[in-house]
Amino acid sequence: MHVVVCVKQVPDPEIPPRDFAIDPSTRRPVAGRAALVMSTFDEIALEVALRLRDAGPGVRVSAVTVGPASAEEVLRRALAMQADAAVRVEVPDLDPLDPVQTAAALADAVERLSPVDVVLCGRQAADTDAGQVGLLLAEMLGWPAVPQVILAHRAAEGRLRVEREAEDGTEVVEVELPAVLTATNAEANLPRIPKVRDVMAAHRKPIQVLTPSLAAELRQWAVLGDLYVPTRESRCRMVEGDSPEAKVDALLRELRQLRVL
Repeated sequence: MHVVVCVKQVPDPEIPPRDFAIDPSTRRPVAGRAALVMSTFDEIALEVALRLRDAGPGVRVSAVTVGPASAEEVLRRALAMQADAAVRVEVPDLDPLDPVQTAAALADAVERLSPVDVVLCGRQAADTDAGQVGLLLAEMLGWPAVPQVILAHRAAEGRLRVEREAEDGTEVVEVELPAVLTATNAEANLPRIPKVRDVMAAHRKPIQVLTPSLAAELRQWAVLGDLYVPTRESRCRMVEGDSPEAKVDALLRELRQLRVL
């Protein structure tokens, strides 16, 4: 079984607020003011994949990122956590990529790394909180998607048993492979801390670099603009009354004055 984990390099979310700044022209974090680390939920996705491999033989885990050469640092982190291979997808002259472009580049990489049985993504990126790439990737690959995954286990041949977070607890589902999973956080999947020897060994391991075959097509896409919800003023007024009935009467008077009723 080949498991591909998609990871992203983001500014360290643990830095003090005074060290964080947004460029007003690009609406992106100012480079160089924060260390770059692996996105939190992507690290959890990698842990889910590694635990699936640890549970039995025959599982290979590849970490894949889309970005410039500096993004190889998160791949070194993945290798230190004991990923079996690392791949960087480089899209020249396209920075940043929007979620559709990122998903398209990842889909191209997954197809070129075939055979791939499972793709794991974090439920959302730590810098944008968009939560779009995983499900867009599933749509582009034509694979089923399971969101909010906590743990994954082998089931019958060609299937995976997945524990996922639901509104009223934990849900267990089986999904046919190949499939895309997006991982969320839970006590059961806290990312492991790499050992010093593994960190040192990770810097000696090779990183494969791919250029998407659809790079020209990616350049034809562009974000035309951002939509922001305008800020609205809100006010709160407490309804007074000596009894519940008096408060109801006062509330009705207020609503009639506001022409709500």
